[in-house]
Amino acid sequence: MKLGVLTNVVGEMPLADALAYFKRLGVQMVEIGCGGYPGKQHCDPEVLLNDKAAFDRFVETIKNSGMEISALSCHGNPVHPNHKVAEKFDKDMRSAVLMAEALGIHQINGFSGCPGDCPDSMYPNWVVCAWPEDNAKILEYQWNEVLIPYWREFVSFAKAHGVVKIGLEMHQAFCVYNTETLLRLREAVGPEIGANLDPSHLIWQGMDPIAVIRRLGGDAIFHVHAKDTKIDAANASVNGVLDAKSYADEIHRSWIFRSIGYGHDELFWKDFVSNLRLVGYDYVLSIEHEDSLLGKNEGLVKAIDVLKRAIPFEEKMTSMRWI
Repeated sequence: MKLGVLTNVVGEMPLADALAYFKRLGVQMVEIGCGGYPGKQHCDPEVLLNDKAAFDRFVETIKNSGMEISALSCHGNPVHPNHKVAEKFDKDMRSAVLMAEALGIHQINGFSGCPGDCPDSMYPNWVVCAWPEDNAKILEYQWNEVLIPYWREFVSFAKAHGVVKIGLEMHQAFCVYNTETLLRLREAVGPEIGANLDPSHLIWQGMDPIAVIRRLGGDAIFHVHAKDTKIDAANASVNGVLDAKSYADEIHRSWIFRSIGYGHDELFWKDFVSNLRLVGYDYVLSIEHEDSLLGKNEGLVKAIDVLKRAIPFEEKMTSMRWI
């Protein structure tokens, strides 16, 4: 298993400087944003795919760093009911596929997206309860008329360009937000759909990341984000965990994102990576640092410190023969 990081945490740094910084900290793989919400600071496919010299410099920069790219990330909402918004995200995602093809990478990460409640909607509609009965009709429209048809076509495009793993983050406000919805889309579309497993979003929803790992299994887990969440018992006990307050309003929120070790202890993370290995996942833990209580460097350094002790970096034993 390898230690990775999503590079947009230092998106203001030139790529070569960012890679050198990560290398000094012991990072082995980088997940690079190339559109959508992660931005294109370190990888802009529209530039790199149309400028051979720039593309060659990008490849050489990665090679000289001594690190590998774990995946290209392009998180967005390609089924947004505003067609202009949807088209922009979809274009970025297809460019990410073409960039992955050019680099010989077979994986991208993103979100499932969320449609509106009808063809004339202006905004997405995230349905998370069965009643009133209108909700069932909304879900039927979203899944059967928009989400599944979109992803079937996109997966066909991706496969034609050598991308056979699309890691979707189970994230609030999108149709795929938990284990059940991820597996529903995977069953409807194909094995090219899997999880970019981010435990932080599972934790605040009340899921046990270990149980999710065991349910998904190694075949459906394509990539893993290392990010923690802290439930604020004082606030959650009063208002529950569905919290629409600003992420900047930390003291009043029911939960906030934390660096590794600040939401759960080291033993949790050792159990987390051990269960990943049990189900056959032995790829990368990619740190996504979004802890608003810690600075960029400090939050990253402390997360790496915990993960270096938790991650099994060597091959596992193949037998327990006593001599």
